[in-house]
Amino acid sequence: MTAPAEPIPVRVLGGPTVLIEYGGLRLLTDPTFDTPGDYPRGGGRFLTKTAPPRLPRADLGPVDVVLLSHDEHPDNLDHSGRALLADVPRTLTTGGGATRLGGTAQGLAPWQSVELARPDGGTLTVTAAPALHGPDGADAVIGEVIGFVLTSADLPTVYVSGDNASLELVKEVADRFGPVDTAVLFAGAPRIPGILDGALLVLDGEGAAAAARLLSARRVVPAHCDSWAHFTEGREDVRKAFEAAGLADRLQPA
Repeated sequence: MTAPAEPIPVRVLGGPTVLIEYGGLRLLTDPTFDTPGDYPRGGGRFLTKTAPPRLPRADLGPVDVVLLSHDEHPDNLDHSGRALLADVPRTLTTGGGATRLGGTAQGLAPWQSVELARPDGGTLTVTAAPALHGPDGADAVIGEVIGFVLTSADLPTVYVSGDNASLELVKEVADRFGPVDTAVLFAGAPRIPGILDGALLVLDGEGAAAAARLLSARRVVPAHCDSWAHFTEGREDVRKAFEAAGLADRLQPA
């Protein structure tokens, strides 16, 4: 017997950029479509993109909503990603990000929700999830960041972590929305020398596995674990961590 198709198609396009088709809407996380190159960050520091997107911007097709965890770092919103926002009816992001971006950007505070009309007459609710881009106190240095929870009366729940390193905040999401059907978990264990003493800025593989368990997620889609030089782990590290945790069967194939 043929297995049923996933009700929520999710495709990782490279780095943090993920295309989610939900209730007839096409939602895109943290758009990064530049070719490889360096991004100056001041003080002689650079972020280096090492691989092109798996799907070129020209082949992406229409996007209904961008779910932007934050706008301040090029590994979450690069030059091509910024240009794309002008063609998207709505961008949901942090309050500060909406102010900086203008246009169709709308800011959401943690736990704030917005309802979106689906083409079939239904409604999709997007709820901003709290996130922390590093250890306690990192928001004062790194800036504000959010994740997202997608819910609808007739569809499974989808959680997008954004650049979050806090399992305590994942537990808060699980307490409100769990069990989660699909968890899009940003991983990659990024660390930057000289920033917060080289602390972990987003989940590593072990943390992603712990998050999956907290959420009771049926399916996990790892993102944000390739295409940038400051990511210290790749998808293979995530796979090994899930195997060690006995959760390998939950990982969506790359």
